[in-house]
Amino acid sequence: MVQLGQFGDLKTSDGLKNLNTYLEDKSYITGYQPSQSDVAVFELLKGAPSAEYIHCLRWFNHIKSYGDDKKKFPGEKPKLDAKPAAPAVAKKDDDDDIDLFGSDDEVDDEAERVKKERLAAYEAKKSKKEAIIAKSNIVLDVKPWDDETDMAQVEECVRSVQCDGLLWGASKLVPLAYGIKKLQITCVVEDDKVGTDFLEEEITKFEDLVQSVDIAAFNKI
Repeated sequence: MVQLGQFGDLKTSDGLKNLNTYLEDKSYITGYQPSQSDVAVFELLKGAPSAEYIHCLRWFNHIKSYGDDKKKFPGEKPKLDAKPAAPAVAKKDDDDDIDLFGSDDEVDDEAERVKKERLAAYEAKKSKKEAIIAKSNIVLDVKPWDDETDMAQVEECVRSVQCDGLLWGASKLVPLAYGIKKLQITCVVEDDKVGTDFLEEEITKFEDLVQSVDIAAFNKI
């Protein structure tokens, strides 16, 4: 358990060294998410630690990045002193140290609450997670009958083929021979909804303009 005075005066090199050692294998002052405990320690620092205290600096920059959202961190903000508490001289029944984060019961309750919140968030995310949709990127070569075919009309006809799971992309004209050019056009399809057979059948229906359709490239996304 972290105690008040464990780090010492955080405005001194000794205090920073203690905090740096503490944060060596931790992301936050307590628990697994930012809390008001981080805010309390953050406010005790006079500014960003030097690169010498690399773990302190990492933690400081992380907490600083939240800006005013630090006020929304969970938990109750502990009341901290920059310097260690004076040694207790009271009778043995009195506590020797002031608990920075409350009693063991309070820590256990907080840990249990955080655990339940994280579990609830995980279950909610899991229940809402969408199934991965398999998609493919296809490049089609659409060949006309001759060099007198209106290729703009060919492209217009190809793009008129529409269905759920089909999205047409870029296109260009590629020279073949004897002045004939083919239309090379890209599309993205959802594999479960659109197949290459469907595309070929629909495009070759424009038989006055289209001689054939070939698959130039087929890549899974």
